[in-house]
Amino acid sequence: MSTRLLTPPPVVRESVDPADFRAAMAALAAPVTVVTCYDDLGVPRGMTVSAASSLSLDPPLFLVCLDRRAGSHDALVSAPFFCVHVLGPGDEDLAMRFAGPADRRFTHAPLLPGPDPAPELAAGVRLTCARYAVRDGGDHSILIGRVTEVDAPDGARGGLVWHQRAFAS
Repeated sequence: MSTRLLTPPPVVRESVDPADFRAAMAALAAPVTVVTCYDDLGVPRGMTVSAASSLSLDPPLFLVCLDRRAGSHDALVSAPFFCVHVLGPGDEDLAMRFAGPADRRFTHAPLLPGPDPAPELAAGVRLTCARYAVRDGGDHSILIGRVTEVDAPDGARGGLVWHQRAFAS
């Protein structure tokens, strides 16, 4: 006959302190992107996003996580197309501009000419996406796009990251 020791179940917290979670996430280097679209009136909208990732190769899918409180959130999740600009070294000012007041984001922005399905900036590697799905992610929406075009101009490179609450490359 064997003796079994009974151990209490582990204590699992319902949640963690938001400040502790933010501090832990600061240790995670994240890509810096600017995501743009046209709203339903044809006005360009966009914002800086650091929660972005490739999702699938077949079909080619890319995801961005958008704060529900952001002014461009509703336009981005409802637009049929959006463009992800993967920023590189030297694009810090552009990242800060699209993280700032909405009415200044496209003022003097380096827009490329042409009838594109979403505004394209002359910066970084560009991924044009058709909206594929929108999912709930707590206080964020997860916008998934099917990549319809990749534009990596000569000399364009990604590599700008947000790490420890600062830009790095």
